[in-house]
Amino acid sequence: AGGGLGAPRPRRPTLRGHREQGAPCRGRGPERKLRMKLLWQAKMSSIQDWGEEVEEGAVYHVTLKRVQIQQAANKGARWLGVEGDQLPPGHTVSQYETCKIRTIKAGTLEKLVENLLTAFGDNDFTYISIFLSTYRGFASTKEVLELLLDRFGNLTSPNCEEDGSPSSSESKTVIRNAVASILRAWLDQCAEDFREPPHFPCLQKLLDYLKRMMPGSDPERRAQNLLEQFQKQEVETDNGFPSTIFFSLEEEEELEVGGPAEFTSFPEDLVAEQLTYMDAQLFKKVVPHHCLGCIWSRRDKKENKHLAPTIRATISQFNTLTKCVVSTILGGKELKTQQRAKVIEKWINIAHECRILKNFSSLRAIISALQSNSIYRLKKTWAAVPKDRMLMFEELSDIFSDHNNHLTSRELLMKEGTSKFANLDSSVKENQKRTQRRLQLQKDMGVMQGTVPYLGTFLTDLTMLDTALQDYIEGGLINFEKRRREFEVIAQIKLLQSACNSYCMTPDPKFIQWFQRQQLLTEEER
Repeated sequence: AGGGLGAPRPRRPTLRGHREQGAPCRGRGPERKLRMKLLWQAKMSSIQDWGEEVEEGAVYHVTLKRVQIQQAANKGARWLGVEGDQLPPGHTVSQYETCKIRTIKAGTLEKLVENLLTAFGDNDFTYISIFLSTYRGFASTKEVLELLLDRFGNLTSPNCEEDGSPSSSESKTVIRNAVASILRAWLDQCAEDFREPPHFPCLQKLLDYLKRMMPGSDPERRAQNLLEQFQKQEVETDNGFPSTIFFSLEEEEELEVGGPAEFTSFPEDLVAEQLTYMDAQLFKKVVPHHCLGCIWSRRDKKENKHLAPTIRATISQFNTLTKCVVSTILGGKELKTQQRAKVIEKWINIAHECRILKNFSSLRAIISALQSNSIYRLKKTWAAVPKDRMLMFEELSDIFSDHNNHLTSRELLMKEGTSKFANLDSSVKENQKRTQRRLQLQKDMGVMQGTVPYLGTFLTDLTMLDTALQDYIEGGLINFEKRRREFEVIAQIKLLQSACNSYCMTPDPKFIQWFQRQQLLTEEER
């Protein structure tokens, strides 16, 4: 009754799963091969868009996914009248089933929080990360915590007894595990959410819940450790978060700098390394959700002067370096043209060293300073800069060209963001040789590099997303598709922060003290 195409008698089913996957058909001609290939491709197009589903308080995007099930060989063997032990080991029968997958697009806050528990059950940990990284755009920590703990995580409520499961204890275990996993992720990924000095109300509420519902659990230990850490930092600092994390010297260890130290006395690779050390320390401390457009765009309001301190610290370092470059070139009125040209040449070399270290933040700060009006107008000085250094400056400047939405710098960041070393090409033969020597030395020493991005690119992208996409859709539901788009940027920041741990640098007290004590020129003095 079910013969194959053009077959005079029934064919035996294929037992070898890997043979079924695109194995050549012998003796059937090219048409047969093409037909089988198309059938296989159709079977392997495993995901189909099924549209939307709307229910009270939520809108879902639905896809259908074909999932391959490897069944035991003896089932197929029994169908053929063959005992399982007569088949070679590893033989399987491939079957498929279609699964319905729902992805929430929009919903009420209650539905989005409820979906955290559903996502845990479906092993959709990406949703949990997206929610935790972006929820400040539509809710407070207090609101989310109350819903998660009091509404869905209340293991003593009657709902736990009436959920229809065979065993209320089993139901409670499922809920407890889901809540514990979500809280563990929250404490690990977004600890700053609970920094509310001096009393830390949300963290105290969380601890109270964990002591009642999950005494002795890992989340309880983490929450207790976090509270003690915050309390200790509160004692040590006035505002609960240090405004600077630079290397500082004890009074008895202060070095005699005697006015502004001779900038030319510092080796170029040391300056680049120390700038990278400072930038990396600041970038690792950036709280990613502070970069969200809905948060960062409020920074200029008077009541928000302490908003996003980690981003402000990074921007402050960028501006300080830019002013430092200008001041070292213009600062000494006694400097002659040739001497100023030497200082410009030194900063170009330092910028190149920053490029080798993949420190795009200091690199951009130096390039911006050299392109500023107060330096650009020094025609005679620029004319005295060696030609090869001018070509190097042009190549480095091209990285930050605003052409096509800064495409060059974006592509470099994508290409080198988590790689071990920079990938440099230069049209100047001498520059290329020098770069390759430096990179080879680092490789021989086994020194891996992180990446410090120019944070302004991410801030701009997130601000544009916040402006372009609506917070709410029709019906007042929270637009979670917007948060998914924002998370794509936030995830890049987190990935680069992790890569920064590859740097292995120590602070140089003399340089950092010189840098922090620089007498920077005012706008009028430039």
